[in-house]
Amino acid sequence: MSLADVAYMPETPAHDAEIDAINEEAFGPGRFARAAYRIREGGPHERALSFVATDGETVVASVRMTRIAAGQGRALMLGPLAVRPAYKNLGIGRKLVAIALEKAREAGHAAVILVGDEPYYGPLGFKRIPSGQIAMPRPVDPNRLLAHEVIAGAVGKLTGMVRHEDGRQAVSA
Repeated sequence: MSLADVAYMPETPAHDAEIDAINEEAFGPGRFARAAYRIREGGPHERALSFVATDGETVVASVRMTRIAAGQGRALMLGPLAVRPAYKNLGIGRKLVAIALEKAREAGHAAVILVGDEPYYGPLGFKRIPSGQIAMPRPVDPNRLLAHEVIAGAVGKLTGMVRHEDGRQAVSA
């Protein structure tokens, strides 16, 4: 495999089964208990802002974006980002994130949040959200709540409980 063989493209319904398999492989059954998953249960992800990396006909990585709301703020939530083990540490995940962020900017979205590791996402423009500014429907390490601000001041408008923008509140369990 060569990185030259990897293609990046918008996600389509035909990719769903492979994306599910990649997420199962990366996160296991515990993914359903995570705070971000609870938010994603509130409605569909934005397929136009979600992307896959393929090697030939095989999906080797994917990233999804979901519309969220918190207080007066609106943003996208990035995730899950998952890469098949044989393709990790090659820059494929970072490239998918960069593509998704650029398309979100082009579409006029003000900010993107995620739950993740600052050393990984920091170089892509993500910074910690001030502790206590937002809450997730399940416990999350506040140091892992990160945001990429596209429009100045957009992250400051995100306050309180994060939910899917469709209006359905994720219920804490």
